[in-house]
Amino acid sequence: MHDLTEADLERVIPAFYARVRDDAEIGPLFNATIADWPHHLDRLVAFWSSVMLTSGRYKGNPMAAHIKHRAAITPQMFDRWLALWSDVTGEMLPPADAQAMQAKAGMIAESLKLSLFFRLDNAEEAA
Repeated sequence: MHDLTEADLERVIPAFYARVRDDAEIGPLFNATIADWPHHLDRLVAFWSSVMLTSGRYKGNPMAAHIKHRAAITPQMFDRWLALWSDVTGEMLPPADAQAMQAKAGMIAESLKLSLFFRLDNAEEAA
């Protein structure tokens, strides 16, 4: 069980994305893609609030947001994103909260990777 709060998310999300923006591997894609960082961070806090606190604050489609950048995204970028996520959540949150955030992020990343890189028509051709 975790004890995450909105205040935790409002601290962790900006700190995490500051690290993402400075990262040599994934920073360039994020910096080229996001024009309005304050707005994007507000949406990300709402997303994580919906995911972790079941607040229902997020209204959007994360899959559609990622699919439009599919040509620039690699599976390894998700691994780097998760490594940074693990670092930041581990540094900023109590262990149970960090583990809950890391587990949820892992599931979300896996879902996005499957949607972006697994194509059913390719699987059917191989069968």
